[in-house]
Amino acid sequence: MTIRPTGNALGLLERWLDPVAGLKVLDVGCGTGALARALSARGAEVTGIDPQADAIAVARQAVPKARFEQAGAQDLPFADGAFGAAVFLNSLHHVPQAVMAAALREAARVSGGNVVVIEPLAAGTFFLSMLPVEDETEIRAQAQAALDAVEQDGLRIIECVEYDDPRKFSGLDAFIAKLVEVDPARAPTTVAKRGELDALFRANAVAEGEGFRLVQPHRAHRLGFAAP
Repeated sequence: MTIRPTGNALGLLERWLDPVAGLKVLDVGCGTGALARALSARGAEVTGIDPQADAIAVARQAVPKARFEQAGAQDLPFADGAFGAAVFLNSLHHVPQAVMAAALREAARVSGGNVVVIEPLAAGTFFLSMLPVEDETEIRAQAQAALDAVEQDGLRIIECVEYDDPRKFSGLDAFIAKLVEVDPARAPTTVAKRGELDALFRANAVAEGEGFRLVQPHRAHRLGFAAP
């Protein structure tokens, strides 16, 4: 049995993007700005893009230090090399499969090839507990397949790391709130499937202090341009 280390995306980004302070970072699929806030607090100059206008509006209010634009990952409105790095954090699997490769090419174009993609795997107690709301098995596999094929587009995998991300919740309601935060469209389903979610949360969550822990395995790729 292979035991993955525990970790988190921010710690990995701090290592791979070092030094973060002063770095121009494109946050691809920024959502409501959680990553942009964390990187801005560490001195990065962050621009976030997301196709959802509502998410962009929230991000602009939440992270006034950063810049946010509504755009799709497959057609970035920025010049070649405009950024020092581009980051997909839990967002590549939300890009339609048909344009995942284009999204990776675009990220490489605007970042000089310095691309980090961190994706959740279809495994772990967090994933198992969310299945009644949304089964992302297929789209998460599609994202991994797109990453496996990056060499066809002149990119290479510099480093690949797998780690377990432990997530703590005060209870079922906090877990459901996290699911809805990621995608507000899930809200009606969480109400309809609350009984199933409760049963899975009880089965999978591990009591820890005053709360409960669920684990989400991740795979992180650091990409760069292939040597000529």
